[in-house]
Amino acid sequence: MKFEHLIEINDPLNPLMDTITREQLWRGLVLRAEDPKRFVPHLDECTIDERDSGSFKRRLRYGDLVIADRVVLTPLQEVRFDVPAQGDIAKSSLTMSIETPSEHSLVVRFRYDDGNPSATDDTGKMYEDFKKSAYHEADIDTVKIVRQLAAGGKLDASYLN
Repeated sequence: MKFEHLIEINDPLNPLMDTITREQLWRGLVLRAEDPKRFVPHLDECTIDERDSGSFKRRLRYGDLVIADRVVLTPLQEVRFDVPAQGDIAKSSLTMSIETPSEHSLVVRFRYDDGNPSATDDTGKMYEDFKKSAYHEADIDTVKIVRQLAAGGKLDASYLN
């Protein structure tokens, strides 16, 4: 199943929406990769195993389930999570891309590929709809946390240095 959606970050036509910079958003998305326990409530542990230029490998533990993945960072543009096939888990990916549809607007495009073909039966479609909804809610929560961190100055370059 492949699924993608956008979440608006800055809307120049909405004065009630707090504006964050591309840099703050980028730092927040990288933090989501490096410290996912802040963003994923049921995650027990995240261990970063290897760092290369522009990427790192992680192990995520949810109870007895351990998932290994690789995070690829394209500065100020994209954070990509690649999960190789392992055990009962199919190869999958999540990409969070920062986009600027107009001069002062900012959005994040979330793209999921769970490694499985789209369902053709009603039960499978219902399950996919549930997964899509869960992904969308988790992404809204991610952006909410990034906004809170930015509002508190915790994504400013001076705070992180």
